[in-house]
Amino acid sequence: GNMSSRKGLNGACSVHEYTGSFIGQSAHFKMTSVCGHVMTLDFIGKYNSWDKVDPAELFSKAPTEKKEANPKLTMVKFLQVEGRGCDCIVLWLDCDKEGENICFEVLDAVLPVMNKPRGTERSIYRAKFSSITDTDICNAMNHLGEPNRNEALSVDARQELDLRIGCAFTRFQTKYFQGKYGNLDSSLISFGPCQTPTLGFCVERHDKIQSFKPETYWVLQAKVNPEKESSLTLDWDRVRVFDREVAQMFLNITKMSKEARVESVSKKEKVKQRPLALNTVEMLRVASAALGMGPQHAMQIAERLYTQGYISYPRTETTHYPENFDLKGCLRQQANNPYWAETVNALLSEGINHPRKGHDAGDHPPITPMRAATEAELGGDGWRLYEYITRHFIATVSADCKYLQTTIAFSIGPERFTCVGKVVTSPGFTEIMPWHSIPLEESLPRCEKGDLFPIGEIKLLEKQTSPPDYLTEAELITLMEKHGIGTDASIPVHINNICQRNYVTVESGRRLKPTNLGIVLVHGYYKIDAELVLPTIRSAVEKQLNLIALGKANYHQVLEHTLDIFKRKFHYFVDSIAGMDELMEVSFSPLAATGKPLSRCGKCHRFMKYIQAKPSRLHCSHCDDTYSLPQNGTIKLYKELRCPLDDFELVLWSSGSRGKSYPLCPYCYNHPPFRDMKKGMGCNECTHPTCQHSLSMLGIGQCVECENGVLVLDSTSGPKWKMACNKCNVVVHFFENAHKVRVSPETCDLCEAGLVDVDFNKAKSPLPGDETQHSGCVFCDPVFQDLVELKHAAMRHPMHRGGQGKRQGRGRGKSRRPGGRVNPKKPKDKMAALAAYFV
Repeated sequence: GNMSSRKGLNGACSVHEYTGSFIGQSAHFKMTSVCGHVMTLDFIGKYNSWDKVDPAELFSKAPTEKKEANPKLTMVKFLQVEGRGCDCIVLWLDCDKEGENICFEVLDAVLPVMNKPRGTERSIYRAKFSSITDTDICNAMNHLGEPNRNEALSVDARQELDLRIGCAFTRFQTKYFQGKYGNLDSSLISFGPCQTPTLGFCVERHDKIQSFKPETYWVLQAKVNPEKESSLTLDWDRVRVFDREVAQMFLNITKMSKEARVESVSKKEKVKQRPLALNTVEMLRVASAALGMGPQHAMQIAERLYTQGYISYPRTETTHYPENFDLKGCLRQQANNPYWAETVNALLSEGINHPRKGHDAGDHPPITPMRAATEAELGGDGWRLYEYITRHFIATVSADCKYLQTTIAFSIGPERFTCVGKVVTSPGFTEIMPWHSIPLEESLPRCEKGDLFPIGEIKLLEKQTSPPDYLTEAELITLMEKHGIGTDASIPVHINNICQRNYVTVESGRRLKPTNLGIVLVHGYYKIDAELVLPTIRSAVEKQLNLIALGKANYHQVLEHTLDIFKRKFHYFVDSIAGMDELMEVSFSPLAATGKPLSRCGKCHRFMKYIQAKPSRLHCSHCDDTYSLPQNGTIKLYKELRCPLDDFELVLWSSGSRGKSYPLCPYCYNHPPFRDMKKGMGCNECTHPTCQHSLSMLGIGQCVECENGVLVLDSTSGPKWKMACNKCNVVVHFFENAHKVRVSPETCDLCEAGLVDVDFNKAKSPLPGDETQHSGCVFCDPVFQDLVELKHAAMRHPMHRGGQGKRQGRGRGKSRRPGGRVNPKKPKDKMAALAAYFV
């Protein structure tokens, strides 16, 4: 039939409309989507202040509310506009617990605006599907169910527990330690009920490595020569001894013999089993160990492959195919791929092996390729992951690998030695997964019991026991699954978090090495309360959450009980924090001893120290005050100029020569001087009416891309002059090589933007008629047309397209100066200036 498509009002989601039949009646369909969770859980406004709220209140006192997960997308409004006047809603969200939770978020938004059902008519339907294929979609549409309230509640419970517990511990730790130490190099010292045990596994392995003491041992190695040219290395049955003298005695005894005697020859047919069907955890393990992809990255690629219809749903704990699963149909899809066409066609003609019986978690079928693809289609990592998933699937329906193992037992004097050889009789699944194949070995000589072979050499090898290596991501995933930390969906997030927080670094071979901060934190938790870092308590909580999902536990009781336990633990942790602090003192430097002098404090006029380690900040050791700074850029002194309000020396933040830069007063940045300013605003957002660095004096016009931003002249940028938006990342380069650029008090008649006065050197002036000075509007003046270029944003703007009038009413107007662009009279003195702000 016919289908029309259009963009929704939020610009992110498309709406497809068509006519068809629904439950035997003609119906008009609207199909649209959401972008992940519609809502997110957070504390109400006043409890988001770190300075004013005691973290202990977050366990029970602080009320929470659901807020839009991404306010810019206006998802609730979009859903209500589309849902208004509809009779029924069919929910096609992902079929896991998170998906069920999003179902109810969507229902909360649209049910109030939908038509009310008559009598007992149903209006809410839930589609259950595991892949985006015609068969699965039609099947789901013919068997619509209802959304599962219990599964949604289990997600709500997890969200609230993680929010309350995580925020309380994180706020307390971060404020306590960042107020004392300068070189922690982490902007947030976070705690998470899953994140912290994950870090615990990494530090536990680190401790084993540190405490390991290597021991020397000796191995007896014998070589025999069955024929003149060949030699065979034998393994000693005792394996190794740790006493040098005993080892020497065995060597002396065996050296007395010149020949090795065959004691027995045994042949045994062995089987290497094909793999179980693929679930999420195994896919993430292989992606990390064999493909070199981090779990978070691998999961993102798998989700993309799923939404494009190449694989089935990638979040599943199941390794068992249901009886009615169309294995042959999936296999036929792969019959033309040059990499495995031969294997697939052989399986289809000879008959497939039914996959091994795995674990059925009752969620989704195992991860399976749903349609054929080529490397050109998917490219790079997408193809590598798809290729692995496909090879794994073909392997599950292939035969086991069979090989013949021959073991020859030798005696040299009283000592026994063995030699083992393997010969593949049927490669089975190893043809499609060659990395699992039996390695080729030298063939063993034909021999019988009693045969004698001349000894080539016997020697003693001295070796040392070696420590274990740092955990790989694959090993960590295994441990997390074994101990019930996180779910198949959240495991990659927790591993990513401990990397982002600078608790571990990813070394070669994707091994996770804890940093000093990670080690000290875990040792501190062990010292105060080991249960904060051991997997046991979180594992028990996960079991309770699963019981909520199954309808066997009460949501409110589980929440109340768990929060009560952690509240007690929190109070004990706060009382015992000195124990962790002792460990911190050994590894990190106090604030006063960190950083280098940069700018003067406005209170004591002594130099404050600039601490570069994350989070970068200024610290005045005389006043014992710390001032946070903008992150991810460089900070330097700004011409020794001072703020007219508090006498602090200004500093200049810059994101690099291609980015933007602006001056800021350290005190105003942390304590906004005016009501219309927020914490974290620099001089480019300051509404001081007369300060030469403020928005009032340097603002030019409304940003060409975002709603609230103003383009502000960067007065430090000459001779490569630029103006930058004080809200988004738009940068406009203009008037290169100009001698001077100033913002004029006058405004443009067409667009209300501030006019700009530009002085050029005579030799480099691009102005017509060898003029060196010009005053005009950056947006509308034809003389400036070729001297302005926009960077950083894909832009469609009426700037210089002969559409000067189009920007009317979009100038800086009130966003640049209070009361429009009428030039205010300058107050006579500083007190008059101060009075002017507070009026």
